[in-house]
Amino acid sequence: MTRKLAHTTINRFKKKLIEEQKQLRDLLERHQEERERIRLSEASAERSPDPTSADGGSMAFELEKELTLDENTKHLLNQIDHALVLIKKKKYGNCENCQIPIPVARLEALPYSTNCKDCAALIDS
Repeated sequence: MTRKLAHTTINRFKKKLIEEQKQLRDLLERHQEERERIRLSEASAERSPDPTSADGGSMAFELEKELTLDENTKHLLNQIDHALVLIKKKKYGNCENCQIPIPVARLEALPYSTNCKDCAALIDS
């Protein structure tokens, strides 16, 4: 038998998810603005390093690192969006795989989690 999370507990997680969603979206926007600012400043002759130089290689590495961080951020945003959909559908708090309740401690740590620890481990392996 599955237990239902209290309405107040669900609302607490919903608030936490919405706050995290906003922070991540703001972060992505700041990264985009920063890349655009750098792109515009690099367009000037004195800021355009030779791509084969150490400066050019370093800039390419930093860009690749930022793009990877953005991809991870987008993945996390997708998980948050999915958890919010489950809240709306009144299905939040149970493992999507085995249907057992996800421990509140796990939801405290990962409010976007939609699988219990065991199922998450199986999916990741």
